[in-house]
Amino acid sequence: MFSQTAEYALRAIVTLAQGNPAAKTAQDISRESQVPLDYLFKVLNSLARAGILTAQRGRRGGFTLAVPAARMTVLDVVNAVDPIRRILSCPLQLPAHSIRMCALHRKLDHALALVEEAFATTTIASLCGEEERYVAIG
Repeated sequence: MFSQTAEYALRAIVTLAQGNPAAKTAQDISRESQVPLDYLFKVLNSLARAGILTAQRGRRGGFTLAVPAARMTVLDVVNAVDPIRRILSCPLQLPAHSIRMCALHRKLDHALALVEEAFATTTIASLCGEEERYVAIG
């Protein structure tokens, strides 16, 4: 459901949001987020063009968050690289569905709306503060 680009962008943003606010190089972000460097360059450039990151060239250069993690949402990041595509009309283009979408596509769009809402209410800072919890199964 989510593209690899969106996941890589989120990994990179969380990596930048954690710890020291100093600029990090693409190589550092790649290593820490486990995103392939070549792919990461494309993702970082998209995030910079969208105003999510700032890029600084030079000896002390690198990438930093352009927006504080507490004000940046998961939806902001996802929309910058691979926006959620809501279903606005029935893709089957059947005459019976021209006035109102069919039940299938209404349900699919509703699910996308819920994902969009969850992403819009989840800040990057909240992702950095959550610890993973492992539950023993058995």
